[in-house]
Amino acid sequence: MNNIKQSFLAGFFSIITIGVLTILTYKTEFGIFLIASFGSSMVLLYGYPESPFAQPKNIFFGHLLTAIVGLIFLYFVPLPLYLIIPLAVGFGVSLMILLNVTHPPAGGNPIIVIMGSVSIDYLINPVITGTIIILLFGIIINRLILKKNYPKIK
Repeated sequence: MNNIKQSFLAGFFSIITIGVLTILTYKTEFGIFLIASFGSSMVLLYGYPESPFAQPKNIFFGHLLTAIVGLIFLYFVPLPLYLIIPLAVGFGVSLMILLNVTHPPAGGNPIIVIMGSVSIDYLINPVITGTIIILLFGIIINRLILKKNYPKIK
């Protein structure tokens, strides 16, 4: 029964969090707040908030770092797409692990950045602002509503 409750609550709070980002994206003039990898972040944030991969440092810097890697490869590596995409993903994964900010959903960000041919503004909206909103919701919901020890303090 606990698994049913956990899965329902994770889904419900994912709807709320992604719903807010969707409304900000499509019903306001503030910009884009959504990227596909945020959907995967919901699995960790609400399903497994005790995971080291779900901690705020990992979510924020994992998304930011891999988006930056994607931009660097997009604009400064003069190779065909079929080479820069796997190289950017590999470098992004390596750097997240090396810098201890691993957030598995962020591994897809270089693909999103390169295939979307995004501008540098992409780092502000949706990456930084979207991630901050996700973390605010994650902390409030996990701490105040679900009564979980989040972020996990070592």
